[in-house]
Amino acid sequence: MKFLLNTLNKFEHHFQKGGKLERLHPLWEAQMTFLFTPDIVTSRGPHVRDSMDLKRLMITVVFALIPATLLGIYNTGFQTAKAFGDLSMLEHWQIFANGSAVVLPIIIVSYAVGGLWEVVFSIVRKHPVSEGFLVTGLLFPLILPPTIPLWQVAVGVTFGVVIGKEIFGGTGMNILNPALTGRVFLFFSFPGNISGDKVWIFQDASRLFFTSGNTSVVDGFTGATGLLSAAAAPKGQSAAEALSASGMFHDFSLNNLMIGLYPGSIGETSFIAILIGAVILIATGVGSWQIILSVFAGGAATAFFLNLIASPSLPGILSLPVLQHLALGGFAFGAVFMATDPVSASGTAAGKYIYGFLIGVLTILIRVWNPAYPEGMMLSILFMNVFAPLIDYFVVKQNIKRRLKRATAG
Repeated sequence: MKFLLNTLNKFEHHFQKGGKLERLHPLWEAQMTFLFTPDIVTSRGPHVRDSMDLKRLMITVVFALIPATLLGIYNTGFQTAKAFGDLSMLEHWQIFANGSAVVLPIIIVSYAVGGLWEVVFSIVRKHPVSEGFLVTGLLFPLILPPTIPLWQVAVGVTFGVVIGKEIFGGTGMNILNPALTGRVFLFFSFPGNISGDKVWIFQDASRLFFTSGNTSVVDGFTGATGLLSAAAAPKGQSAAEALSASGMFHDFSLNNLMIGLYPGSIGETSFIAILIGAVILIATGVGSWQIILSVFAGGAATAFFLNLIASPSLPGILSLPVLQHLALGGFAFGAVFMATDPVSASGTAAGKYIYGFLIGVLTILIRVWNPAYPEGMMLSILFMNVFAPLIDYFVVKQNIKRRLKRATAG
């Protein structure tokens, strides 16, 4: 590494002020800080000095996403093999390879296009390239279905980075989560490619590495997610019965919901993989356990209350058990990786509990009462992103009022 550093230092003057490549200094600075410790650090008070800079914080989130990413790749290949009737004919590594052929291009396009926009805005503004896109570039593919066209990945990540972040001033200035902003744009712009029961299973055999020769999907095969199946439960039928009835091709048992081998967005299906990521974020202090806990508490409380009022005259999804609500769809992934975004979430101690609890409540309410969108987590987080500053404002105001009373009493 010392040899590499000495070699790079020979070219550094070209990228400094007055050099021939001065305009490309953000690119130079980005690769130097990615490879080595940044030169500019705080040396004295009153600044808080810590080994966890922005780069290491973002890398920690990426590491926490690896279990969900790997399981998502495998599950994509697993669902594809089931669709073509190849499940019993392929080895596990072949299933993983097929999943990689589908998922990796989505991740590559996300990083390439989103990273390009980051570089463009950094050069124009003469700012350093932000490491924040290391997370956004991976989060965005993981909340998409594996069948998403690559050009839509490019369009969605462009919208998320440019409109969701850069127009507000870049990393640390955005009021909305960039990855969710890109997904909500795709959802409302191209609903046929982001929702329904046809988008969750990849069905293009030409893109796969291994097949048994089958090129058509098994007759009667459906790609409906667990939430779609539960939302389709008619009045008088329980959501649990609807999930069981849809189990001809997919296993929506609680055990399998923990593992994650069922149709869904790439990184959102495995509760265990997401839980591992949560442990990493909480143990390193990167993710707020208060927000994660309160999101689950709000969702559980709302689902439990709806179970109590469920009746034959109301939609069947009201009877969906609490644990299924928390394990299905993007609830766990959103609670751990999206709601905890330190920029767009509440920053006060009490505000984090309020913010997270309301996300959980809104998610379940949207799932139950909006048949056009049985997921809910995406809209709930974006909605609360908008209200997070207001929550913090009232929390701070209340703290000031309490302290003034204490000072007056003294």
